[in-house]
Amino acid sequence: MTSWRSFVASGLMTFLMFGCGDTANSASEYTQQVVQESNVAQLLNEVQATQKVDSLFREGNRLLNLHKYRDAIATYDKLLATKPDYAEAWINRGNALTALGSFNDASASYDSAVKANPQAHEAWYNQGNIFSRLKRYQEAVAVYDKAIAIKPDKEEAWINRGIALSKLRRFPEAIAAYEKAIIINPKKDLAYYNKACAYALQNNVDASIENLQKAISLAPDKYKKLAKSDSDFTKIRKNKRFQEVLN
Repeated sequence: MTSWRSFVASGLMTFLMFGCGDTANSASEYTQQVVQESNVAQLLNEVQATQKVDSLFREGNRLLNLHKYRDAIATYDKLLATKPDYAEAWINRGNALTALGSFNDASASYDSAVKANPQAHEAWYNQGNIFSRLKRYQEAVAVYDKAIAIKPDKEEAWINRGIALSKLRRFPEAIAAYEKAIIINPKKDLAYYNKACAYALQNNVDASIENLQKAISLAPDKYKKLAKSDSDFTKIRKNKRFQEVLN
């Protein structure tokens, strides 16, 4: 939120000349007025610059929401040329680049965001998603950890961290990450489904089916269909109980 300040110009000043001693005082007063007016002009310029930055940010966001990604990027670039430490603009620029499939450029944009504001958890989270897309799972886990350290109740970060860990075949850690997401949101169907996948990859039939049933109870059509073709269930696909769950 932009903080606005109002500036009121001071009234006219009358200078009275009484003698030699008073002349110096009048000159001093005049100097103070000039300095004051200069400060007001500087502050007004700063307000105008802030208004321009805010206007460009809103326009960039409008274009992003309209899926006009290249135009959005060009607008964010104009903003960042004026205010290179605007973390939110770097993040949304990265989001536009991600939508265009320019993952390396998006990663660089998120990196600029966290340099501008190391507490920008969305930048760390989005960076993790980029690393996962690029199959750089170890790096993905590391930056998800940064996002979670700032915002520990971000369930999506816990889930995506679990996915990256599962890709690294670190299944117990992946399951623990999904369980963190479930503690935050007990109705997070995707967390149950991903737990089912992780257990299936370890050939743990009972735990896999238990979690798959929970996912299906929350979103029946979605997960019955998905589980039928998901390669994560290859090891337990012929199990009778597994087949019964999907029918």
